[in-house]
Amino acid sequence: MKTLLNQAIDRRSFIRSSALAGGGLVLGFYLRSAGEASAEVVKASESSTAGEFAPNAFVRIAPDGTVTVFSARPEIGQGIKTSLPMIVAEELGVDWKKVKVVSAPFSPKDYGNQSAGGSMSTPNSYLPLRRAGAVARQMLIAAAAATWGTSVEGLVAENGMVRESPSGRSLSYGDLVAKAATMPVPDPKAVVLKDPADFKLLGSRVGGVDNPSIVTGRPLFGIDTRVQGMLYAVYEKCPVWGGRVVSANIDHVKALPGVRDAFILNEAKKGLTGLVPGVAIVADSTWSAFAARTELKVEWDEGPHAQDSWAGFTAEAHKLANASAEVRPARRDGDPDAALAGAAKVVEAEYFYPFLSHTNLEPQNCTAHVQGDKVEIWAPTQNPGSAMAAAVDTLGVPEDNVLLHVTRIGGGFGRRLNADFVYEAVAISKHIQAPVKLTWNRTDDLQHDHYRPGGFHFMKGAVDEKGRLSAWKSHHVGFGSQLGTDDFPARFVANFELRTSKIDNGVPQGPWRAPGDCTYAFASVSFVDELAHAANRDPLEFAMELFAGKGVLPGSGPRGRPYDANRMHGVLQLAGEKSGWGKPLPPGSGRGVGYYFSHLGYVAHVAEVTVSKSGELRVDRVVAAVDVGSQIINLSGAENQVQGSIIDGLNAAWRQELDIQKGRVVATNFHEYTMLRIPDAPKSIEIHFKKTDNPVTGLGEPAFPALAPAVCNAVFAATGKRIRQLPWSKTDLSWT
Repeated sequence: MKTLLNQAIDRRSFIRSSALAGGGLVLGFYLRSAGEASAEVVKASESSTAGEFAPNAFVRIAPDGTVTVFSARPEIGQGIKTSLPMIVAEELGVDWKKVKVVSAPFSPKDYGNQSAGGSMSTPNSYLPLRRAGAVARQMLIAAAAATWGTSVEGLVAENGMVRESPSGRSLSYGDLVAKAATMPVPDPKAVVLKDPADFKLLGSRVGGVDNPSIVTGRPLFGIDTRVQGMLYAVYEKCPVWGGRVVSANIDHVKALPGVRDAFILNEAKKGLTGLVPGVAIVADSTWSAFAARTELKVEWDEGPHAQDSWAGFTAEAHKLANASAEVRPARRDGDPDAALAGAAKVVEAEYFYPFLSHTNLEPQNCTAHVQGDKVEIWAPTQNPGSAMAAAVDTLGVPEDNVLLHVTRIGGGFGRRLNADFVYEAVAISKHIQAPVKLTWNRTDDLQHDHYRPGGFHFMKGAVDEKGRLSAWKSHHVGFGSQLGTDDFPARFVANFELRTSKIDNGVPQGPWRAPGDCTYAFASVSFVDELAHAANRDPLEFAMELFAGKGVLPGSGPRGRPYDANRMHGVLQLAGEKSGWGKPLPPGSGRGVGYYFSHLGYVAHVAEVTVSKSGELRVDRVVAAVDVGSQIINLSGAENQVQGSIIDGLNAAWRQELDIQKGRVVATNFHEYTMLRIPDAPKSIEIHFKKTDNPVTGLGEPAFPALAPAVCNAVFAATGKRIRQLPWSKTDLSWT
């Protein structure tokens, strides 16, 4: 690949430009590691070369004024394919109706990190893309000034035009692209960004750019992929994690109608998140492959975890909790033992929650075509880098031999950050040397997921004679990742102790929407509510007191995240005001507050519930107060993410659990793993964004963790019944 200017990119250089062969202007944006932006202009017939830092997105302005933005991050339904191009369009000053958004190919040499996870796409891209759009706008203004032989003073770029005041003459961006390509490049740090008060596009409601294709059923998702000569595959794995194939009735399966091949793969790569042993069936159709699988009989070596069970894990957790004194504290502040001894009230409680599945609407799938030492892949992956690594690892070839197409994704929630389904498809295609679409069924998805970890919290807390939280001791027993030493309420209790223990297990685990926070919030915020009631205090007032006047608390533990207590106090206050906190409710109804700092966002929910005397729960209303910084990019998308978090939070906490018996998940489909139904959704969801002078934050995860404790605390207010386990359907909520 060649650039038009064969020079090293200086740290101050932002854009290098030249006229395109077709008369268009192409701007390529590179995200620097320090958060600065750099860019380069390339010929339409060429690809941009990888510089010191790879580009993140490209913008093309055509002679007809059309602006094409290449979106380089996976679209999972979080709306990033729409919102990131909006940032460029706002600063560039173009009519959104004339912007065409195109998914960029996967190319780390050109685009750098193309993953989507942790709600980081927006915070990592916001300022660089604003600067990129502003630099392009300034170049177009300079081109107009040069064309008219006038000063840039008095020239304004908006709606795809550069206008001069007071003459009123104007030139379209399309008319200016050739001239703009010859203009000097401004220093991106010196470019004046728009005053947010002047934003016309950002903060408005914009529909998803793929919406027309989705509602008309056009193929966008990985499962829609069709390739000439493609065969169809399924892959049977041991129901016990870590098992291997001893034997299988391969000859019988091969003779079944439509079956092209069947074979054993006992090779394993990358543990439980990579390729695991199993039996592949390749057929002329997905139906033929699925039908043949019903006749497959496999003898398994189930390995060392064949007797693992949730009941056994629970017993082990209590054993570890009873030996808590033998565990060295992960964090200890003040003297919690002395504070407990002198407390006015002491409360002890055990909170626990099960493993959960991601249950993406689109099951795991991947299409791969291995030809010799080369492979082409079509995958709904959140992390193209891990998919690329899976192909390289399986085939033992350089990355240049892998062509990866990232499709739109029908739900991710962290599941598709791992690439086990890519490993399987590539291995099967390698074996038969033909294009293969691998498709999991719902049982595969449930029984071979990378689960949200279960966990147990054994807690003791105290309030003093003034009704203030004075001591907190917690022992977290988990299965992998542990409660962080900075996680709430650490740093907010003067006398604090945290101990952690791990249960040995073979359960595959992975990121699950708002990892860690999605469960820790339920335990910690619910227990704070218990302590508030023990102190005969209003729970909202009690919570706000924890954060009042604390300012920014620096991070100190492994997760090391600073905590702006003022921002949490602000969303709690807003949620209280908007929900009418304190207004009387009828018997059997109650309000509860939940809150959490997650993925850089500060969120508080107030839930209103009604519980019948027989224990039937109805969630009437959820009021959300959300602080994700200074700017909402796409109001429609932002509301969608908060609403989705609330619905998903109910879905996960109400009835879902995965029982483990004999080393395997018991559930096989949705009749055994209940999904939230429309009648169970809140009757009202109200969302209030609180703008603060802080960096822009993503929204896929911050609003999720606070939902479960808000509802659980509301149930207590309504019934006096305390929910200490998830799902809360396991708790008898009847009252008199």
